[in-house]
Amino acid sequence: MDKNKIIGSVLLVAAFGCLYVFSPRPTPAAAPVQPAAVAANAPAPDAPAGATPVATSIGNPTDSTSPAVALPAVALPAAPATMLAAVTTAPADAAVTTLANDFVEVRFTDFGGAIRDVALKQYPAVQGKDAPYVLNAQHAAPILAFTDFPGLDQNTRYVRVPSAAVNEIVYRTVLDGHIEVTRTYSLPAGGGDATHDPYRIGHTTTFRVLPGQPGARPLPVSLSLGTAAPVNERDLGQYLNVARFDGERANHFARTDLERGFLAGLGLSNNTEKSELPSDGPAIWGAVKNQFFASIYTPEKAGSGVLIRRVALAPAAGAAPAVVGITATMRLEVPALAPAPAAGGTLKGDLYVGPKEFIRLTKFSHSEDKVMQFDSNWYTRLFLGGYVAPFQNWLMNQMHRVVGNWGLAIVMMTLMLKFVSLPFTLAASRSAKRMQKIQPLMVALREKHKDNPQKLNAATMELFKEHKVNPVGSCLPVLITMPLFIGFFTMLQGTAELRFQPFLWASDLSGPDTIAHLLGFPINILPLLMGGTMFYQMRLTPTAPSVDDTQAMMMKVMPFFFTLICYNFSCALALYSTINGAFTIVQQLLVNKYAKVDDPELPGPGGKLIKNVTPKKK
Repeated sequence: MDKNKIIGSVLLVAAFGCLYVFSPRPTPAAAPVQPAAVAANAPAPDAPAGATPVATSIGNPTDSTSPAVALPAVALPAAPATMLAAVTTAPADAAVTTLANDFVEVRFTDFGGAIRDVALKQYPAVQGKDAPYVLNAQHAAPILAFTDFPGLDQNTRYVRVPSAAVNEIVYRTVLDGHIEVTRTYSLPAGGGDATHDPYRIGHTTTFRVLPGQPGARPLPVSLSLGTAAPVNERDLGQYLNVARFDGERANHFARTDLERGFLAGLGLSNNTEKSELPSDGPAIWGAVKNQFFASIYTPEKAGSGVLIRRVALAPAAGAAPAVVGITATMRLEVPALAPAPAAGGTLKGDLYVGPKEFIRLTKFSHSEDKVMQFDSNWYTRLFLGGYVAPFQNWLMNQMHRVVGNWGLAIVMMTLMLKFVSLPFTLAASRSAKRMQKIQPLMVALREKHKDNPQKLNAATMELFKEHKVNPVGSCLPVLITMPLFIGFFTMLQGTAELRFQPFLWASDLSGPDTIAHLLGFPINILPLLMGGTMFYQMRLTPTAPSVDDTQAMMMKVMPFFFTLICYNFSCALALYSTINGAFTIVQQLLVNKYAKVDDPELPGPGGKLIKNVTPKKK
């Protein structure tokens, strides 16, 4: 077998290997929790049968006459000593209180005085169903609950006290009969306003020394950032991660960073499993997120780091094994407390719990938009993903405002980008035609200097210079296209706007456009169209004479390779690539037919003129 066939075989085997690694396996999704549709005074979903509901009327405290005294902690079952954190089960008599606006329904629990879960009204949990997606539905701890702090943590029962504002909830407890702790949460009404995002919850916790008690030294505390779970049965958890922004760059930690590495799926190990992963350093904000949704806490005073753990989530009914989620806590410090009547110390911040919408997040003042991970990998930084992906996201949103359909917005965006890059592509096409016209001269030079590579290189460069040929000119379209392709691929990984959006036969632009299965293998149309356009485009493009047989073989295999790699990715990516390829095909046909090269006659071997050596299309 010659080397070209060997290289082609290796590439095909690698492509099928990548298809196996990146293809979704049947993985059980986390058990859904019925969200906002339940009554405000219904028992918690995880309460045992027969539990008595606790009144949670907005505007009226659960017990407005309860004194601010220390309350006993309620002991919960201890989590088993494993590498994974356990899901917390709420006590049967936990009082659940709700704040809501047009976008979210936030449910608070008096155990921990924190946020049990958040239902996103604009985003359904299952396509075609009304029930909204619920963040932190299963969790290691309520969001913003204190962790590892007996007397204040999620086992501690707080008392809800009256508040003058209807969109505010206040909890209170006393730590060891010494320090009064008051937790206040507020939610913008309706759709929010220019300064208050409807997905953003205001949080303040105040620590005050009681009269007659001595002051207290600074208190180190940790706040839960929530628990993220895979969004559906196709999600293998590759998008589950935690982020910490240090003021300059966002540090992202995937769930696989605590596991045995990406080779674990193939039965191999390139890492040591960890029970937890600390990330020390300034924490301007911390986030826990899955593919489309995030919980982002931005404290008024930066934290000192985050601690990441995996969580063993309960599987769907009748399914096994359990799903593995991710959770994190942020380390903060309560300042030293002076004796009464001093004002005390305060922890304050804003909690965003909602979709990963880039344009929405850019309006925040601490670079919360970096949660999108547009430039978190070496290859995205290499291809300028931090600049290209945000621009493409902005452009796609602007197109959607005009056409009102996300699929059409992708088509319009692709065409606009092609028109912008058209002058470069035409220049590259003309350069490729020049390269093809001087092919007989290249053959003559190779024959003349076949025993002297140095002279061959020098003569070749002189030939290029004489006839104004750029040897890398034909590569320009690829160099332009790759950043756009990588940027768009990066953008799609976390763009919540495309979730469950239909186009043509595709029911969800954020997933594969599977129309049927053949012997268990999904039939996805758009990736096949993408591969077809790539193959035909390559047939039309003139081949430079400097390309050897090995390179030509690799170029022939690349369309099949990319089709297999992208086969189970988002069909929005295939739609973008297909439109891009179809436009390029039309463009190349016009160039091949009408474009004139400004070097029509070249002297060939023996001084004869070469009038036209471009092969005719068969």
